Amino acid sequence: MTTAELPATREACKALDHSDPLAALRAAFSLPDGVIYLDGHSLGPATHAALKRVEHTARHEWATGLIRSWNDAGWIDLPRTVGAKLARLIGAQPDEVIVTDSVSVNLFKLAAAALPHARRRTIIVEDSEFPTDQYIAEGLASFSSAELVRATEDEGADTLARLGGGVLIKSVVNYRTARVCDVRALEQQAAANGGVLVWDLSHATGAIALTLNTSGARLATGCTYKFLNGGPGTPAFIYARRDFAPHLTSPIAGWFGHADPFAFTSAYAPREGVSRFAAGTPGVLSLSALDAALEAFASADIAALAHKARRLGDLVIARVTQLGLETISPTDGAERGGHVSVRHPEGYAIVQALIARGIIPDFRAPDAMRFGVAPLYIRFTDVWDAMDQLADVLATRAWDHPSFRQRNAVT
Repeated sequence: MTTAELPATREACKALDHSDPLAALRAAFSLPDGVIYLDGHSLGPATHAALKRVEHTARHEWATGLIRSWNDAGWIDLPRTVGAKLARLIGAQPDEVIVTDSVSVNLFKLAAAALPHARRRTIIVEDSEFPTDQYIAEGLASFSSAELVRATEDEGADTLARLGGGVLIKSVVNYRTARVCDVRALEQQAAANGGVLVWDLSHATGAIALTLNTSGARLATGCTYKFLNGGPGTPAFIYARRDFAPHLTSPIAGWFGHADPFAFTSAYAPREGVSRFAAGTPGVLSLSALDAALEAFASADIAALAHKARRLGDLVIARVTQLGLETISPTDGAERGGHVSVRHPEGYAIVQALIARGIIPDFRAPDAMRFGVAPLYIRFTDVWDAMDQLADVLATRAWDHPSFRQRNAVT
């Protein structure tokens, strides 16, 4: 959206909301009155369908069906059926995705499985990656006696090429800046230099158009409680390309990854395809919530979602720029994910002051305020009103209060 196309008034924002082809999808969400929720990049809000499904699963399938529900309610198949439903959102085939474990555990499993397929036994991670990704890389290197190489921001693929191989852990959307990387270009570079990429899609899925199959991606994991709105702690997903998965060995040979778990044999035999990466018993309540939450995406065009996220982000950037604030996210919407990060030395206190007014963004140390623009439920008027409140908090120094400086355990 060019500067000339940006809405200059709240009335112009209302007009955009009125003509928004995605506007009806907001009704799927249980959003509290008096709140503008700009933190969907960290925890998505509840959908009515998810709340209803969790109650049904608990009261009927669990309380009444008891253990019979593993068969009668299809609990045993949830990791695969929910994964198949999610696959469209990342540009994968239904049999290439499974929902299991956490992003941290899945990064470990995928990076370990990728090591034998890299020309060099090296794990590469950039110093700008989400801390978990860096910790997993460090822990796996120590555990597996692989070499650990830390690269600077956006230099991971070049480092892999210089070393002549390795496994690179890389986020498609950076958690701090929201910068989007070129999956296809980095996959081509890695393949030409004996490398394997393990993608972290946590801040990408549900906010940008992903095309893993056609971009050449082989391995990825991602979060389901951010833009996918599965609920706090819902399990992550794993993508393994159909032709690559049979050649992989999971370092965690769990019961649910066995080809025939109820044969109770001592020897391990992996399931076909990506399902070999399942390990422990799936969390049925969480998976049921996620399954229902994904219904909100059923009628949504992924390209339309990404386009709206870009336009909403453009409006955030235009408004904060008028306030003299520094944006650390790309100004080009094509290079930006579903949130905008703004730098301010008093960022934490400002965020707390906004939350007290019913505007909920989040903060990432040392000085980044993040404003999420989840396209399923955020309106242009929401962004306008939130930026008005931000302007007032800054102008009146409302943030300059001891209560807003007191750090919470979760920021």
